[in-house]
Amino acid sequence: MSRALYWFTQDLRLTCNQGVDWATKAHDEVVFVYVINPSWFAQNNYNHMAVGTHRWRFVCDALKDLSEQLRKFGHHLHLLVGEPSEKLTEFIESYNIEALVLSQQFGIYEQRILERICQRNESVTVKQFSQTTLFNNDQVEELEIPMRSFSTFRNFVEKRPLEIFTKNVFQHPAGLQGTAFLCPEHAGHCSEVLSKMNDSIVPFDTNGAGFITGGEHRAQHHLKTYFESYAPSTYKETRNELDGFSKSTKFSAYLAIGNLSPKQIWLAIEEYERNRHKNDSTYWLKFELLWREYFQWLIKVKGKSFFLFNGGGNSKPLTSFYSRRFAAWCAGQTSFPLVNACMRQLNETGYMSNRGRQIVASCLVNELSVDWRYGAAYFQQQLIDYDVASNWGNWQYIAGVGVDPRGGRHFNIPKQAQLYDPDGEFVKKWRGHAQKEIAYDGVDESDWPLPK
Repeated sequence: MSRALYWFTQDLRLTCNQGVDWATKAHDEVVFVYVINPSWFAQNNYNHMAVGTHRWRFVCDALKDLSEQLRKFGHHLHLLVGEPSEKLTEFIESYNIEALVLSQQFGIYEQRILERICQRNESVTVKQFSQTTLFNNDQVEELEIPMRSFSTFRNFVEKRPLEIFTKNVFQHPAGLQGTAFLCPEHAGHCSEVLSKMNDSIVPFDTNGAGFITGGEHRAQHHLKTYFESYAPSTYKETRNELDGFSKSTKFSAYLAIGNLSPKQIWLAIEEYERNRHKNDSTYWLKFELLWREYFQWLIKVKGKSFFLFNGGGNSKPLTSFYSRRFAAWCAGQTSFPLVNACMRQLNETGYMSNRGRQIVASCLVNELSVDWRYGAAYFQQQLIDYDVASNWGNWQYIAGVGVDPRGGRHFNIPKQAQLYDPDGEFVKKWRGHAQKEIAYDGVDESDWPLPK
């Protein structure tokens, strides 16, 4: 009997999951695994964790939901704790796994882990599916999509029939129920394993827990209710609002961990346009999905330069690391009330509006002259909707080290406050009033992060 291991990563769902569909149809038995890496919770990413407490809570929600869905089909979600290449190799060897199936990996660290797995398991077939993007690898290569800038990418893509985005939108795979494979020693109840993790390794925090709940069921419900409302028709007018749950789609968190696929959202937009209303706002929803898509494929092309101080260029930004400036920015204790309010919102909820992210990033780079990578790492730790390509790509744009031909972005913060918080309600709500007599700089060497 052929046996496959399906490794869930950033695709925590069963619908619109081509990899699950293929694995269950092509093999007699399939085992489903998710790997929790303890290094996510170590402060070794510019002195920050790769996964912060807000996102970890969200992931826990999604894992519990996925576990319950699999149980209904007679399957189990096996949670492994450790370095992924080691744990998966042990699993593959212990249970005679013939095929490893997973979603395509875009981040360089994720790709390196997969390379190590392939090297240690040469006899195992590894098959990846493009499940977090609109395009797949074959389409990108066949169309020869240009990546010089987002404008060239968008103009090229929008001239093609966009029906290609809606291919392979699978419902629950037909063969899922009859292919159960149970590994007793790894079959601890999902909630029990997560509870042990939260007690021993992860500083679990319920602050901000009421903002948004993870899981495919909640994601599908949110998708349905959003497009039953009139919000898609006003998105372009409301998307720059600093606060208000319905002012933006709130799909980003579900996209980041794969509770929703971009294809599902694209289909929902097209259905809304056919049956309800089509205008600039509904186009802009697609426009934002294309921005996300662009960064996914750009990071695949750029590789490690996506994370370098000077990006892919020859000149370096005129910034450095100033510990007290950075600490004040993180805590929302700068001399800019709007920045403070945005950072406090982020720290308490794990979320910040897109406009807010641009403003605070510009502040860190241009007003405080701090190395952009520390800001990107802090966002990675704090954001519920962290996505490696979108996060680091957008920070490169602000810092002027990306592919944007216009260079960096410098926002006039008082003008932004006047435009988006003219009455100061947002600043008041999030207690962002400027600090007095701020001492941004110091000479204490203990303030500097030590190399790991």
